[in-house]
Amino acid sequence: MIVYENVSKKYNDVTVVDNLNLTINDGEFVVLIGPSGCGKTTTLKMINRLNKINEGNIYIDNQNILDVDAVELRRKIGYVIQQIGLFPNMTIEENISVVPRLLKWSKEKCKQRVHELLEMVNMPYEENAKKYPNELSGGQQQRIGVLRALAAEPPIILMDEPFGALDPITRDALQDEVKALHKKLHKTFIFVTHDMDEAVKLADRIVFMSKGKVLQAATPEEMLNKPEDPIIRNFMGKLSYSRYCNDLTCADVMKKRILTVLETKKTLESVELMKHKEIDSIIVVDHEDKFKGIVTIQNIREHGKAGETISRITESNVDTVSVSTNAKDAFDKLIETNVDYLVVLNPDKTAAGIITRTSMTKALASVVWGDAE
Repeated sequence: MIVYENVSKKYNDVTVVDNLNLTINDGEFVVLIGPSGCGKTTTLKMINRLNKINEGNIYIDNQNILDVDAVELRRKIGYVIQQIGLFPNMTIEENISVVPRLLKWSKEKCKQRVHELLEMVNMPYEENAKKYPNELSGGQQQRIGVLRALAAEPPIILMDEPFGALDPITRDALQDEVKALHKKLHKTFIFVTHDMDEAVKLADRIVFMSKGKVLQAATPEEMLNKPEDPIIRNFMGKLSYSRYCNDLTCADVMKKRILTVLETKKTLESVELMKHKEIDSIIVVDHEDKFKGIVTIQNIREHGKAGETISRITESNVDTVSVSTNAKDAFDKLIETNVDYLVVLNPDKTAAGIITRTSMTKALASVVWGDAE
């Protein structure tokens, strides 16, 4: 159990965490969220003493963290950041086993642990252990960052916006993997994000902060139904509407950060891009950003030729939705077509975003349908 007791933090004369009192239970997945500058990252980093506490105390299992050697403390707390921070001159196996080696684990035990962790995220040991970070995609590197934090089996994992720099499809996949790892390992996860969709998808409990204070700490369901402050309601936007609301549109729920490529892109360049981003299809546009279709890895395998542009093998007859399409209708179409995502188009036929199965079902299903009667 982690307990913040009257904790405050100042930078010069600016208070960034203001008399914080919060208890995080063993095995809980807690997400800290709020506007930029609300104190969420500072709150996270005080647990492993990367940020110094000015006032108050933090206890882990009834022990004051200030009574523990800082290095010893950090070896018992996993830490994952957006920048990943893998050591470029170390193999994947060496990166994952950094802390176990510091803890004097045997070579055989380290190898066994690396093997076990890589299998958890479908990156077989034989194919990946001896690679270097620059041989992996961004999504794969972030997976290794998460595994490194888990390697020494720490009871607490801190994650500071770990997926913020990834494309939406890779981000969805990693969110699923982290949630599955939490469920399997029963560790305490504390996760910082500014994305309410991500918070709703991952959290057992969301802690919403503003100006260094906790405005509300509640389950995703409770916070969606009864946000306790106008700041929370405004931050969540239409996510916090009545559970019986049926006026959500695709513009309200789509992921806006999407990967598009020009139809003049060459075949092998496209394959390399898919490999790097860990996706099996890409959205194709013309020079005016008008949507032209999609290209899948299967298209390329069956009909692609090196040196040719992807325009020849672009599938134009694909299902799309408009920014004004009702969200429930879009989700129905997603189920019917059995595709990974739907492309959302603006009125001028430019690509506005995508709607994925995971984001719709886990973050928005209760809003779109309401309670089953």
